[in-house]
Amino acid sequence: MKISEPPKFIPSINNNEDWMLTLVNYNNPLPDTYKPVLKSLSNGLQFDARAIDQLILMLSDARAQGLSPVVCSAYRSVEYQQKLFNNQVKKQMAKGLDRQQAELEAQKVVAYPGTSEHNLGLAADIVSLSYQHLDQAQANTAEVKWLTRHCSEYGFILRYPEGKRNITGVIYEPWHFRYVGIDAAKEIMESGQCLEEYLEFKESALAKTSSTTAAKVIR
Repeated sequence: MKISEPPKFIPSINNNEDWMLTLVNYNNPLPDTYKPVLKSLSNGLQFDARAIDQLILMLSDARAQGLSPVVCSAYRSVEYQQKLFNNQVKKQMAKGLDRQQAELEAQKVVAYPGTSEHNLGLAADIVSLSYQHLDQAQANTAEVKWLTRHCSEYGFILRYPEGKRNITGVIYEPWHFRYVGIDAAKEIMESGQCLEEYLEFKESALAKTSSTTAAKVIR
């Protein structure tokens, strides 16, 4: 996940009881105590044990259509994320930037440790076997087109859709899929919302319901 800039909008939901809807971004880092239970894919990469079967099923069904999706990144430990981030900072400092400037530039390429969905264990970068580049041209591959159309059937969403950078703080990433559960995934993909917008909508609806209930009690 590439953080391009701090999100301009962050919903006030940080403590979702539903683990599938945990929000992780620049302003909502994972707690230091977070330790997901993981299982391994056939290529050795790891994913949240509660959702890995849905990921495997989605990939299997895509392959049954003659496609060749490849998971090139899944769970990353915060420690590994720190290593990636530090390496990027060093590259930026080698260009003549001071430490502070280098860290700001590094965050445009590598998410700050603890703020990446890959640290959560519910995100996977999926590309075409014939085109394994993490760029926007990935959206034109048959694999990603199929995944974008069908991912919600398996509980996944395209986490960083086009035109939502001012909300997510992340550029359009057609390869980055996030598990949120089938019901939420269908609502999000059908509405065209990003996860932040969906959570804000759900919070607003809950607040209205609570307000209506309170008003009835007062009457």
